[in-house]
Amino acid sequence: MKTIAVESLHINAGDDISYDPFKHRDVKKPTSTIGTLLHLIKGSLGTGILAMPLAFKNGGLVFGFIGTALVAVIYAHCIHLLVGTSQKICRRKRFPSLEYAQTAEQVFLNGPPRLRRLAPAAKAYIDYMILLLSFFSVSVYLVFISTNFRNVLNHETDLDWDIRSYILLTAVVIAVITQIRELKYLVPFSLLANFSILVVFAICLFYIFKLPLRFEEQRLWPDVTQLPSFFGTVVYALEGMAICLPVENKMKNPQYFLRRLGVVNGAIFFITVLYNITGFFGYGVFGADVQGSVTLNLPQDDLLAKSTQILAAGAILLTTGLYYYVPMEILWRKIGHRIPEKWHNWTQIGCRFAIVLIMTILALTVPKLEPFIGFVGSIGSATLGLLNPILLDTVYRWPNHFGWMNWHLVKNLILGAFALLILAVGTYFSMLDIIAIYK
Repeated sequence: MKTIAVESLHINAGDDISYDPFKHRDVKKPTSTIGTLLHLIKGSLGTGILAMPLAFKNGGLVFGFIGTALVAVIYAHCIHLLVGTSQKICRRKRFPSLEYAQTAEQVFLNGPPRLRRLAPAAKAYIDYMILLLSFFSVSVYLVFISTNFRNVLNHETDLDWDIRSYILLTAVVIAVITQIRELKYLVPFSLLANFSILVVFAICLFYIFKLPLRFEEQRLWPDVTQLPSFFGTVVYALEGMAICLPVENKMKNPQYFLRRLGVVNGAIFFITVLYNITGFFGYGVFGADVQGSVTLNLPQDDLLAKSTQILAAGAILLTTGLYYYVPMEILWRKIGHRIPEKWHNWTQIGCRFAIVLIMTILALTVPKLEPFIGFVGSIGSATLGLLNPILLDTVYRWPNHFGWMNWHLVKNLILGAFALLILAVGTYFSMLDIIAIYK
């Protein structure tokens, strides 16, 4: 029998404990627990792992290790807050499932009286932030893929093509991949992409441990001015909040999602271990010369090293379909009912292509990887991944359900201040880096 673990829910007065949302879900093509785990890992495991040495460069060896683990714990906690709040509001209002924006709307509708009028705005805000972050990520992927392909192909063929030429070529392939619409059909892509990233990870470690470690030359602690870049990069690397509820809603056995040894904790633990190993040893070897992707620091004359750039670029290329799934679901929900049914297919094709075109123009405008990662991590990931789940949990519990001595409220205020700091300071410094490109 599918049941929600009682210990994972905080039941407020008025919650309908007799209603089990999981039993009332009608998912035509459910995803297995392993498939969901792969999606969640792939949702976070992308360009982020290859940027971790850059994060450690900004954070230092000791603080980088501690800070990455701390951000991972906070991020996992925020996933529990978001999905747990969604499950509780489903139980209270007798909904089988809710998306991120719908959860925000229902939380405000059933929250303090003064906040109920903000429900439509809360829903619209979440929707547009997911669209913004998801489509910005496509631009980051375009730059990442193109940079790796350029380095290998220009070196092997004696071409002298500009990065923008590769961005245009990559955009053509992405325009095809992003036409895939069913989440179930994206599982093989996620599996292949995860395998490719792990191969890249293994090869990178091979070179990292093959080359001399220079720990004594590297900083252990960060300068204060570099902390925003460190946190922005780590938060971006972990970010996958936008896909959490969609993949949980599509699960065949959603009760395994939030368990202590379940999908979320298993995925975040696995990702954190990989991130810390890559960041710690990558910075220990390459030091101040480390680039936005550690694959770009590997020997350019070695065939095995060059294969990492091709594999990494290919893995991210395969991931774009998954990252398109959530924003396109949101966008279609907003516009689909306004279009005659006979034009639905062509409209979907046109929308998906048009968005790729817009993000390609953005990538052509800012064809640098490092400041782009910090900017997207600060302005998008800190908001969707940290700040919003904390806010929704606070509104849902208000005013009398914060536990002993209001410890939930105190905890949420501390975490909220941390998220706001990343959002404000990280965005500011990332914008300065982007502006510096054109000086």
